[in-house]
Amino acid sequence: MKEDNSMENPNPQLEQFKELIGKKLHKTPSMAGNWLEGTLLEIEIGFIKVSYIITPAMCNPAKILHGGVASLMMDDVIGIANFATGSEYLMTSINLNVDFLSTAQIGEKVEVSAKLVRSGANLNHWEAVIIKDSGKLVAKASSNMIKTHVKVSELGF
Repeated sequence: MKEDNSMENPNPQLEQFKELIGKKLHKTPSMAGNWLEGTLLEIEIGFIKVSYIITPAMCNPAKILHGGVASLMMDDVIGIANFATGSEYLMTSINLNVDFLSTAQIGEKVEVSAKLVRSGANLNHWEAVIIKDSGKLVAKASSNMIKTHVKVSELGF
């Protein structure tokens, strides 16, 4: 029988974010992500869910969610979840492939979730979706995160 060593080898990055479940994400290392003011709903190794309320500042001239902001939401959520995997080294996006499938209006609540599809020695592959309260898919994305030479412990957060 395998012993549970989770208490011996805690993941401080994951624990840091677990303390924020149910709270606004406005004091993270990502200033762009902080601007979005999402609420962390769930986070585990390889999965995250964050909710957002669409504001006028997030919209294009047609008053619907701007594609760049939708991309930012998914990229930021993937980044948080990847950080929470506990890697010793910072990982950064090398691509973000997005499909915009429907709109979100001012005042609507959306949930952005991301799941880790493949974890490798130097590269992690993620998929993310934005879903409205109605259940309608707004956008989906895939992204690859690559390991840098920057140690997380040197970043000061």
